[in-house]
Amino acid sequence: MISDLFTRVEQVIDQEIKPGIERDGGSIKLVSIDEQGRVHVRLQGACSKCSASSITLHGGIERILRKRFPEITSAHLADD
Repeated sequence: MISDLFTRVEQVIDQEIKPGIERDGGSIKLVSIDEQGRVHVRLQGACSKCSASSITLHGGIERILRKRFPEITSAHLADD
């Protein structure tokens, strides 16, 4: 179940979320999805140090993913 969800979430990130982040000089990579439905992503480039990354994460990425996938509960930055 998680591997199928991972693939579907990764597709949405690559097709719908990543282009907008790349326009701002950043990048995003899906790292994992845990059993509680928490998505862990890594923001790179300009987004990794941006003061608005929390807004991007929760107001954009999390909102889109939760709307598309009811099993997703939240989005978090992956630990390095």
